[in-house]
Amino acid sequence: MNKINQRLGITSDRTKNIIKHMGWSALYKGGSIIINFLLVPLAIGYLESESYGVWLTLSSFIGWFSFFDLGLGNGLRNKFAEAKANGDDQLAKIYVSNAYFSIGAIAALFIALFLVAGVFLDWAVVFNTQSVLGEELKILMPLVASFFGLQLIFKLIVTLYTADQQHSVQGKFDFLVKLIVLIIVWLLTKTTVGSLLIFGIVLSAAPVILLILFNITAFSGRYKVYKPALYLWKKKYVKDILHVGVSFFIVQIAAIVLYTTDNFIITSLFGPAEVVPYTIAYKYYTVLLMVFSIGISPYWSSFTEAYANNDRAWIKTSVKNIGRLWLLIPVALVVMLLLSNWFFNFWVGNAVSVSFSLSLSMMLYVLLFTYQLIYVQFINGLGKIRLQLVISVISIIINIPLSIVLAKNLDLGLSGVILATSVSLLFSVVLFPIQYRKLIRDQAHGIWNK
Repeated sequence: MNKINQRLGITSDRTKNIIKHMGWSALYKGGSIIINFLLVPLAIGYLESESYGVWLTLSSFIGWFSFFDLGLGNGLRNKFAEAKANGDDQLAKIYVSNAYFSIGAIAALFIALFLVAGVFLDWAVVFNTQSVLGEELKILMPLVASFFGLQLIFKLIVTLYTADQQHSVQGKFDFLVKLIVLIIVWLLTKTTVGSLLIFGIVLSAAPVILLILFNITAFSGRYKVYKPALYLWKKKYVKDILHVGVSFFIVQIAAIVLYTTDNFIITSLFGPAEVVPYTIAYKYYTVLLMVFSIGISPYWSSFTEAYANNDRAWIKTSVKNIGRLWLLIPVALVVMLLLSNWFFNFWVGNAVSVSFSLSLSMMLYVLLFTYQLIYVQFINGLGKIRLQLVISVISIIINIPLSIVLAKNLDLGLSGVILATSVSLLFSVVLFPIQYRKLIRDQAHGIWNK
């Protein structure tokens, strides 16, 4: 990495740190991508298309409740980065403590509400599946909800690492979870008959166990000085985090609705089995999104720190470099389209068929999503996300009805669902670059500066 920095003429310590973590992230993401491709056919072989479709829809459904942290995670990310940049370790510890115990209370409430709701709901009806799977879902749903609640709490450690510009830790965690799951599912295929219950427990419990180990390691070592303490919980500090986090909270809800309702729409319109080809195509083409994120995600907290230190020149150079990197995306998408039939056949054989129109729709989605990411990292780093909030709300209002119209009324099928999401992204693609220019030139007023 030092040789690369020398050849590129990079002297900024901030940029050197980003490049170092980009290198590690590339390794972790590469491993995660390979594991994802290995896991899908293994999962389909262990379960069957309908059961796997139910799991994909179920996990998307549970993912909606990520907003239960009320934006405290993203609020902590910005507040911790600011406090640490100013050398105030005690304030940083206060923010960590308030985030952990506040989300702990929220998670406990979430689990309790979910357990009560489960008594009155028929999960087989909710997921539009056969009654025999409903019996497994009665047991699985409360377990998945409980593990998810615990994950909300313990995943704050990853936020802490990210806020401290240790950007590759998120990739490291994802890689290790996927590796553990892959090994366990492979063992299940050799030792047990396919079971949605067992499969769901494995995929829900693995990240929680690993996160607990991450927390123990971090707070007994690198982040010992920031170890959460209940006596530091104060309402005013929760408000400080929420002041930044509440807008992130609403954007988070909108993003979850916008990007995870697709599976539910497909299940409702076409049945759970049709979720599988959609997911296969999504996983294939969004590999580029994952790769692009390797270079993008480290900049959030770095932009926070750079803006606090008034280093505008570094910010401008960084955004330009990210834009140049994005130019590779359209070229890579065309190559992936040309190779898609061969790859799908190699990956899942004849078990799943992905249409050409679905591939084209996915390409458009990835193109638009990655472009707006260039500017989102800077906007998020500054916490100026009121415009993003408004755009997100408008997007979720139009996405579901537009998905139904395109998929069902215009007979575009699965392609129509992802096309609707792409249309929703157009607001971000047009407006975020304008907001970035206004902010960096100190010309932002009103909604552009909130």
